[in-house]
Amino acid sequence: MSHHKVEVKNVHFSYPGGQEAIRGISFTIYHGEAVAIIGANGAGKSTLLMLLMGLLWPDEGEILVGETRLSRRNLPLIRQRMGMVFQDPDDQLFMTTVGDDVAFGPRNYQLDEAEVAQRVSEALEQVDIPHLKERAPFKLSGGEKRAAAIATVLSMRPDILIMDEPTSSLDPQSRRRVVGLLNSFQHTKIITSHDLDMVLETCQRVIVIKEGMIAADGPAQEVLTNRTLLEHCGLEMPLSLQNCPYCGTSKLNKP
Repeated sequence: MSHHKVEVKNVHFSYPGGQEAIRGISFTIYHGEAVAIIGANGAGKSTLLMLLMGLLWPDEGEILVGETRLSRRNLPLIRQRMGMVFQDPDDQLFMTTVGDDVAFGPRNYQLDEAEVAQRVSEALEQVDIPHLKERAPFKLSGGEKRAAAIATVLSMRPDILIMDEPTSSLDPQSRRRVVGLLNSFQHTKIITSHDLDMVLETCQRVIVIKEGMIAADGPAQEVLTNRTLLEHCGLEMPLSLQNCPYCGTSKLNKP
């Protein structure tokens, strides 16, 4: 299905004051891919996600979802195809109950209440929190908030999920649960994260950003085992691939 494809063509973006955040980035993400966009702080990852969602607009270049060019005129259509989960769940949870938060998007598109109720039920089931439907968001744990925020996007039934630091600030058990959720979704996924072990577990392809430009784009295993590349871009190899701190044995050489 062509509308699952995302193309970024020679995109440039500068913030007011002249800070150039994105400098001529181009790539294509195809249906069914799980792609991580990684880089050091300030590399341009979050800016790039905001450009993809039409929260910011390129100074130059274009973004296409399928054959549709991202523009202000067709932004509502684009946002039905792509859904973004923000780094801070509190940015997405603002209603009095979890159920109302998950229903907000479908209601905003004026779907009838029977359809809204069905979408809410399905989304909560997908993230395994139907029991939290009547709970106030501020009473949720960090992991529960993350699941609820994902449900608010799933209720819109997007083709493409965009996630900014999905495991940020989570305890190990909640992190493991989110990783399991990500791997259970069949959507095309675009994920930014500093959690490179999570990236290794959930993504088949990695794009490395350095100073607003693409430094590498390739299979996750290949990119994330390239110590020289990662260090050049202000990153480190995933902990699961680093040498044992006690015996110095390389985990890469183990069967």
